[in-house]
Amino acid sequence: MPKMKTRRAAAKRFKPVGNGKFKRKRANLRHILEKKPTDAKKRAGKTDYVHASDTGRVKRMLPYAAKN
Repeated sequence: MPKMKTRRAAAKRFKPVGNGKFKRKRANLRHILEKKPTDAKKRAGKTDYVHASDTGRVKRMLPYAAKN
């Protein structure tokens, strides 16, 4: 069987972790930061996990990322 191709855009956005989940970066930290609350900026700076309902989609885009 031929190799499956990885979606490169997804590979740049998501990284697999050991528990079968995928890490992702949060949004809203690029511009117009003066008017955003400090706690919102702190929260946006942290990494988050892909939601359970989207994990299947991410796994399909990254066939060799996680074998769980």
